[in-house]
Amino acid sequence: SSGINAESGISINDNQKIGIAITGFGMLFLLLGMILFFDKGLLAMGNIMFLCGLALIIGLERTFRFFFQRQKLKGTAAFFGGILVVLLGFPFTGMCIESYGFFVIFSGFFPVAVNFIRRIPVIGNLLNLPGISHVAAKLEGQSRYNV
Repeated sequence: SSGINAESGISINDNQKIGIAITGFGMLFLLLGMILFFDKGLLAMGNIMFLCGLALIIGLERTFRFFFQRQKLKGTAAFFGGILVVLLGFPFTGMCIESYGFFVIFSGFFPVAVNFIRRIPVIGNLLNLPGISHVAAKLEGQSRYNV
């Protein structure tokens, strides 16, 4: 039962709920892997869980279409190449390559994410702090002085 529900907004099915949990655990494993001096086992598990969770959330076909869009091929190659480098046993180098790919692939979402975060009461105020506001404006794709 996916789609839009009149009562509560957007409803999600069980596969999507499981996908959200797996993606969250994948991000947790990635974070722990980086904190624990780039532990390749945790990083590899995190990468696999993140990709599996994403596929469960948006579907396998849409996941492939998302990653293999013409304008995202360089980012996709870097992202998956970074995962391969991590799996081959070079976690720091692999995460650097993967981070570049992640930034290239998801850079189109940054303006939307920053705009959404600005509307959250406490966190939105943090984006207006001197050092953070400049970075947030760049991520949002606008100059700080344009009003």
